Amino acid sequence: MKISATIITLNEERNIGRCIESLKAVADEIIVLDSFSTDRTEEICHKAGVRFEKRVWAGYSASKNYLNGLATNEYILSIDADEALDETLSSRILEIKNTADPQIYSLNRLTNYCGKWIKHSGWYPDVKTRLFPKRGSYWDGEFVHEELVFPKDIEITQLEGHLEHYSYYSLKDHRERADKYSKLTAQKMFHNGKTASAIKPYLSAFGRFVAMYLLKAGFLDGKMGFKIAQISAQSNVFKYKELRRLHRESN
Repeated sequence: MKISATIITLNEERNIGRCIESLKAVADEIIVLDSFSTDRTEEICHKAGVRFEKRVWAGYSASKNYLNGLATNEYILSIDADEALDETLSSRILEIKNTADPQIYSLNRLTNYCGKWIKHSGWYPDVKTRLFPKRGSYWDGEFVHEELVFPKDIEITQLEGHLEHYSYYSLKDHRERADKYSKLTAQKMFHNGKTASAIKPYLSAFGRFVAMYLLKAGFLDGKMGFKIAQISAQSNVFKYKELRRLHRESN
């Protein structure tokens, strides 16, 4: 089978070169869809010789579906700019390229957080369905956390190796993006008619911290495990306060 690798970008000069380099051995085509980056993302992509397209940001699902339409091969490998295939995963993909059986493949994502690989905290294992046939597959979901919809009669196989995720380079980066996603999630909850009591932000934050740091063994990730649980708890406070604000303004 032939594979089209697809990537969405916005100011990813720090990550995109590593991402593309990891794909060259397995992808027959690499397509980047950019939302008008103002850094060196476009320059890096052109130097790497990949197909580079620009489009006004329309949301995660819409952007990924647009990329699916641009792909010219029968299989799509959807990857984020801050991700990269490790050697084991790359080798496994090369092996399955010779198979004739239509399957869908999931990848196990391993996150690098401020320079440390996170093996607990609810962040690992983190299985993502990312290699799939173009025909009959599409992305669904508004706001955030898009999901792949695919033919139900096709088997899902998890591949060995890791999809390395270079998520956050600093605690400030984590806090800012956590707030961004919390705001999007609050909008989704509001759209779906969800409500929250005055005490909900704090109960939810406490529950999130206990789950990530204690129940999911975040303490084994050391200082970074504590920071992950702390920032995740704080983002829960922000999410439910934002949801309550949306309801107040709608009345």
